[in-house]
Amino acid sequence: MLNRFLIIISFFCVTSSTFGQVVYQDVSNNAIYEFLDELANEQIIVINSAIKPYPRIFIANKLLEAEQSGKLNPRQKKEIEFYLRDYGKELYIGKFDNKRFDIFYFSDSSFTFSLNGILGAQGWNNENGINYHRWYGGEMFGYAGKHFGFYASLRDNTEKIRLADTNVVTIRNGGKYRSTDYSEMRGGASLSWSWGSIALVKDYLQWGTHYHYPNIISDKAPSFAHIKLNLQPAKWFEFNYFHGWLVSEVVDSSRSYNYNGVQRNVFHGKYMAANMFTFKPWQKLNLSFGNSIVYSDIGVHPAYLIPFMFYKSVDHTYNGNTNTAGQNSQMFFDISSRLIPKVHMYYSMYIDVLSFGTLFNKDEHANHWSMQGGVRVTNLFPNTCFTFEYTRTNPLTYKNDNLTTLYNSNWYNLGHYLGDNARGLYLALDFRPISRLLISGRFRLNQKGPDYPYIRETEKVLGLPFMESVEWEQHIYSLKASYQVLNDFFIYVEAEKQTVSGNFKRFNSEYYWGNTISWSLGVNFGF
Repeated sequence: MLNRFLIIISFFCVTSSTFGQVVYQDVSNNAIYEFLDELANEQIIVINSAIKPYPRIFIANKLLEAEQSGKLNPRQKKEIEFYLRDYGKELYIGKFDNKRFDIFYFSDSSFTFSLNGILGAQGWNNENGINYHRWYGGEMFGYAGKHFGFYASLRDNTEKIRLADTNVVTIRNGGKYRSTDYSEMRGGASLSWSWGSIALVKDYLQWGTHYHYPNIISDKAPSFAHIKLNLQPAKWFEFNYFHGWLVSEVVDSSRSYNYNGVQRNVFHGKYMAANMFTFKPWQKLNLSFGNSIVYSDIGVHPAYLIPFMFYKSVDHTYNGNTNTAGQNSQMFFDISSRLIPKVHMYYSMYIDVLSFGTLFNKDEHANHWSMQGGVRVTNLFPNTCFTFEYTRTNPLTYKNDNLTTLYNSNWYNLGHYLGDNARGLYLALDFRPISRLLISGRFRLNQKGPDYPYIRETEKVLGLPFMESVEWEQHIYSLKASYQVLNDFFIYVEAEKQTVSGNFKRFNSEYYWGNTISWSLGVNFGF
């Protein structure tokens, strides 16, 4: 069934008119995403920041649009010139002036190929000693003809002390560790036409407007394979969908076996389908809503390959209304407004369970949801921006009593990094005195309440109070300076003070046990 679906979609894409191939820009390259956001907040360009990553061709066109707007300040003009040395690959055929350094680059009217290395290291020193994270690898991308794009990126990582294990509350990407090493392979292939694209990729996703961390779908878990569809048939409407192959790490005893004295464990299959409808009643106002389902034990189901469905209702059809047989469904909403020049206001909501009949009943409510809202003010004073973001996640949100349908992959939560029964406050002040130099101050206050088990048969799952007590608290103050020497070549230095209380041995990496002042220095080429 899946093979037939892919063949049909591929035929549609090839026979459709095309206008630009699609290769996705790694969301780890935060500098280009921040710059596009600055331009959008000043109403120079229009973007949908609820869905990431962006395609490179999209970034290139937005840079060109901004360059031709006549609204840029001197620093922004230099930034545009700098970034077009890289994203000009999507705009020009063959060689072009001031192209960035590449280990290998080829371009003609029918084929483009770019190859670069990845190399980086970051070191820390605090009261708990010295720690480091080093990585290396390579990345490539290319285009063939007018409709086909492809890319791949391999990065091997080593940490002296693990910084982002499954139990650690941190914004760092998670990894599938072997001792203190892990690798991350991303890549994909896409077909595009004039108003959309479809791709088969293994990559990160970020859904939900944010500046600190998304609460709908995050890149906390290692990247997973998924089919993604993007449609933009009108200026006022955009649609996004993906079907993913998650990693349950739950052993299927009926399929596991022993051969020559060696146990072969087989995991339960685990899948996810999600969609997001975005309406744009005004050019700078986006109203988005969507839903998702995490399902298992039935293989890849054709109903969840239909992009436009309400998946909870589909689950009722196939599994009835019983919790023991059903899958795990979610809904979400996102509002992003840049109607006021220089001001971006946003709100996103993830809903696991919500019953309107008991919405305000403190003893029987099922308000398992996460909300996040914030505001960013850009260039009210030249080359500065201020950000405020608040997150609240109620008890049992992102949880489930069936291990094979948990909202996670490789045991990392797919939602906000704080998890359930938590709240977080994020404040940031950024200053860009010259092109490519960022000086940023950050404050983060994170708190977690009691960890309630989600066991419907024996434990209370209704009417649980939000943050009845503070079981863990974290304050982080940081000052960081980062300079992009060449495209994708960064050097940075950071000072960070972190105080933790409560159950910090459970939620913090051992490198951050106790109160610490950390000094950090890093350099990297590529992402």
